[in-house]
Amino acid sequence: MAFRRHFSGGPFEAKIAYCRAVETDGWIFVSGSTGTDPETGKMPESVVDQCRNTLATIGRALAEFGAGFEHVVRVHYILPDRNDFEPCWPVLQEVFGDAPPAATMFEAGLIADGMKIEIEVTARKP
Repeated sequence: MAFRRHFSGGPFEAKIAYCRAVETDGWIFVSGSTGTDPETGKMPESVVDQCRNTLATIGRALAEFGAGFEHVVRVHYILPDRNDFEPCWPVLQEVFGDAPPAATMFEAGLIADGMKIEIEVTARKP
């Protein structure tokens, strides 16, 4: 069984010893990703902005393996404050549209202060 790994260069990848995504046998597993702005390296204050940045990071990882959001079959949303989830719904509708995956939202602490959302996906290549 062959494995391909994608590293985004995020600071936690080296600190914690993980990669952004792994592809094997057509399955793509994208690690929990958060909303750091890739251009500034800063965490936006708005949960909606963090959600957009997180999905952009995930989108780049999926594209690395020839897939997109329409191939996502499972998504986990982790938020320190469940009340921050609803403002993200329009963004999620934009991204997943007519191909929504199975989903679960958890309320839990995240690894760093200021992080308001973490998203993890599993996709299946066409």
